[in-house]
Amino acid sequence: MEERFFLYDDTVATKTRFVSFMGENERHDLALLYSDRHYGKTIVLDMQSNKFAIIGPDDLNEPGYLEHAFSMSEEIAEELRSFLFELI
Repeated sequence: MEERFFLYDDTVATKTRFVSFMGENERHDLALLYSDRHYGKTIVLDMQSNKFAIIGPDDLNEPGYLEHAFSMSEEIAEELRSFLFELI
């Protein structure tokens, strides 16, 4: 059997915050993972859709980023964007 070649294999400490809120149109259940990786950005996991994105303040300002990453409408993404601006 061939030896497996890892590009990297690191264990890092993370801080995870579970947060849920009700927007105007739907409920959002999120897990926010903070670590020293990803240049200070946060891994945002939408636990309802099982989709995630690595998000920083610059990404929140990027038109269409949340809509694409989480496959959601502009209206729903704006609710999420507004909420994430408070946390990221």
